[in-house]
Amino acid sequence: MRKRRISQPVHIGSVQVGGDAPIVVQSMTKTDTRDVRSTVNQIKELQDLGCEIIRVAVPDQQAADAILQIKKKISIPLIADIHFDYRLALAAMDNGVDGLRLNPGNIRNPDHIKKIVIVARNRSIPIRIGVNFGSLPQDKRGKLPTVSYMVKLAMDQVRLLESLDFNLIKIALKAFDVPTTVAAYRSIARRTSYPLHIGITEAGLPVTGMIRSSVGIGILLYDGIGDTIRVSLSSHPRDEVFAAYEILKSLNLREHGPVLVSCPSCGRSETDILGLAQTVSEYLQDIKKPIKVAVMGCVVNGPGEARDADVGIACGKGRGAIFKKGKVVKTVEENQFLQSIIQEISSLP
Repeated sequence: MRKRRISQPVHIGSVQVGGDAPIVVQSMTKTDTRDVRSTVNQIKELQDLGCEIIRVAVPDQQAADAILQIKKKISIPLIADIHFDYRLALAAMDNGVDGLRLNPGNIRNPDHIKKIVIVARNRSIPIRIGVNFGSLPQDKRGKLPTVSYMVKLAMDQVRLLESLDFNLIKIALKAFDVPTTVAAYRSIARRTSYPLHIGITEAGLPVTGMIRSSVGIGILLYDGIGDTIRVSLSSHPRDEVFAAYEILKSLNLREHGPVLVSCPSCGRSETDILGLAQTVSEYLQDIKKPIKVAVMGCVVNGPGEARDADVGIACGKGRGAIFKKGKVVKTVEENQFLQSIIQEISSLP
């Protein structure tokens, strides 16, 4: 894996993005922002799952006004997602938002942007320049290829903000197409040191969306590109937070809760390893410690994977060896598999 790209840090509320900070996990509420209670409840649920920054849609003045009450009831930074009407950005800042996301495809009047930037600069509120493939303005594109045009839009906006003596900037260039997204981020990463928020936009339903997002985000993270991530799914945002941490854990970039290593099962397996792994997985959902658990079904890879885990089992016909911290601690009958694994997990410090 390549060394992480060096970016200049910005602070969204109390959370540092970029610099030497860990890669930050973000999500976005799926509630109506004007419904303060539902929005706050969803934010608190996501925070409990590890979400570190949350974004809300601000489609109108009522939603902008709701930010004042939402901010009073939550403890993670709040970003307002602004499209078309610059006055909503001003209202969101008046109501205490910690950051803005502006789409240069939708707010294009330099005077309007200037009004936003003056307030953001005075209050030290960062702005994310969010370029999306689905909202690229076509009237100024000419014959530029998609990637070049996305990068140009972002850099034009960067230069405008810098000309207004503003540098609390994050950048995102997202598309549904993975190669397009990867190429856009690689290109802009060479042109600026501002932190990058990465993701695959409109990635789809949970299974296919997680695959698409894992490929695109994983490539960029492996390249050392990315300071914050969001997995965009047509699903409850809890799935987005879960997927984001699984991507980070798979690259050894963050520790967050358990990792389960489980055998795919085959004709060598002589026990219901799939059922056992599923039950262990459900048990681990309530565990917060960054532990590694292995549930393995035969003598080929089982002992090695179980030995490498904090707690593991290598199953054989009717019996299984329980490992803890690299050593066999006992051998148990099949009807004791689950109980023994849970017992060893619960005894970890």
